[in-house]
Amino acid sequence: MIPLLHDFAGETVLVFGGGPVGARKARRFAREARVVVVAPEFADADFGGAERVREAPAPDEVGGWLDRTDPALVVAATDDGALNARVESEARGRGVLVNRTDEHGGRDAGSVVVPATVRDGDVVVSISTGGASPALSKHLRERIESELADAGAMADLTGELRDRLQREGVAPEKRRAAVRSVVENDRVWKHLGEGASKAAQEADAVVDGVVGDDP
Repeated sequence: MIPLLHDFAGETVLVFGGGPVGARKARRFAREARVVVVAPEFADADFGGAERVREAPAPDEVGGWLDRTDPALVVAATDDGALNARVESEARGRGVLVNRTDEHGGRDAGSVVVPATVRDGDVVVSISTGGASPALSKHLRERIESELADAGAMADLTGELRDRLQREGVAPEKRRAAVRSVVENDRVWKHLGEGASKAAQEADAVVDGVVGDDP
């Protein structure tokens, strides 16, 4: 499997299953997408503001739900293997991405594995074992969470620096060297936790040392 980041803004994600797994999937995708969860019962859990529809669709009714909601992704998260299989087959028949939560390991074309994710601002790190070991993905995510602290602020800072240097006509080689020096500078990272202005001042000093007066 090849990892990709997908923008779900304006898209619909259809989840079959109202248990804890379905709730977790709904929360994840509700950050961006409209999420519809279909289930006869719902766990006492946070569904992230998803639309919950209390119905128990039979296998031959699954296709109708896909037709009505036109989802970008379908999640099969019920405790009924036959129903999950029908959800998967209906999604594949329409060329829709599908995440089936009761299967692990090998996946067919069109399958989606939802990885463990660490996020700081616009910086996102995802970890996947291909669905084989969610527990390991979670463990690794917890180990790197502290390492990602302030990464979002660093992305904002260096993005602004790169744009400014480009506007000033600094040569591409020097731009890359300057931004890389800022990213690798421990003092800039330290000041990110103290305030954006201090970090920006330190970054400017680093950039001046690389670029100087000659663009």
